[in-house]
This record gives sequence, C-alpha cells and structure tokens, in this order.
Amino acid sequence: MANDHAFFALISRMRYIDRWALMRNTDRENVQEHSHQVAVLAHALAVIQNQYFGGQLDPGQVALTALYHDATEIITGDMPTPIKYYNRTLRASYQEVEDMAAERLLSMLPEELRPQFQPLLQPTDPEVEAVVKAADKLSAYLKCVEEQKAGNDEFNRAGEQTYAALEENPLPALHYFMEHYLPSFRLTLDELQGD
Repeated sequence: MANDHAFFALISRMRYIDRWALMRNTDRENVQEHSHQVAVLAHALAVIQNQYFGGQLDPGQVALTALYHDATEIITGDMPTPIKYYNRTLRASYQEVEDMAAERLLSMLPEELRPQFQPLLQPTDPEVEAVVKAADKLSAYLKCVEEQKAGNDEFNRAGEQTYAALEENPLPALHYFMEHYLPSFRLTLDELQGD
C-alpha cells in the first residue's frame, strides 16, 4: 500500500532524473529543470495564443500542467524519444506504463486531494495538451541550441529534427514565439543585455 503522504517528497526527486542520457552533454539537464522551462514556455504560448490568436486558455492551468508533464518519469525514468516513438505498439505500451505511473503517484496523496492533481498528471483538455506538447518540443530544441553554442556537435541532428517538428506544429502561438523570441536564444549574455 502506498504512503498517501509521499507525493511531494517523490516529486522533489525529479531533479535526480537526467535527460538526454544517450547523448554527450556539455551541461546536464534533469527533469525538474526541464519541467520548469516547459512551464515557463507553455505559459508564454498560452498568453500569446490568447492575446494574438483568439485563444481562451487559462495560462495558469497550462503552466501547472506543464510543470507536472514529466512527473511520471519519477517512476518510469526518462525514455529516449527515438525509443518511445519507435512505432505505434511501443508508444501505446509506454502510454500504458505512464498511465499506471500517474495512478501510482495519485495514490500517494490523500484521497481528498487527488481530484486537484489528477488533471495535472492525466490531462484531458486537448487544447492544454497541445500547448504543453509544443512547449516540451520547444524546450528540447532550446537544449540543442545551448549544446551547439557550447560547441557540442552531438546535438546537431537532434536540433534539425526538433526544429522540423516545431515547424510542422499547427499552433499559431508557437510560430509567433519562434519568429519573435527564438532568435534571442542564440545571443550571448552581453548581446541580450544590449552591452
């Protein structure tokens, strides 16, 4: 039987799960760092979608969903994308594992709190999910940019593939972000500050 007060202690362990495990990294990234960045990006995309494209999203809900989007990896670990999406069968099986992990995490909360966290661990709003997925992919691309800026060619192909996937995404806010904000991520600190 699960400890119904272990949820937050387990969530805090996201920082121990490394991402990009198959790649040589100049700067390691963990799931907690990644989740924070995805939450910031998802919030921005929701605000942009509402402001410029007639969206009706709750940016706070989008940010919270993004903050927890990889929480199940505390139980499953971080499976590399090429493996996770290799084929439909593997993707469906992994989705089953993620669903079980979400249920396991929810069981680590008192029953009366579970309804507040279930939509974060098992989102059902397709609009919110679309924004979080776009932010997740954008975060992956930004990791590639950072690694390339550090001279790490290991991320060249991943960067190309991820950028192509971003271009194919139909979310207008994502394209707005890419056009207006993405170029700044290639600048140095002095350039960003206008020095």
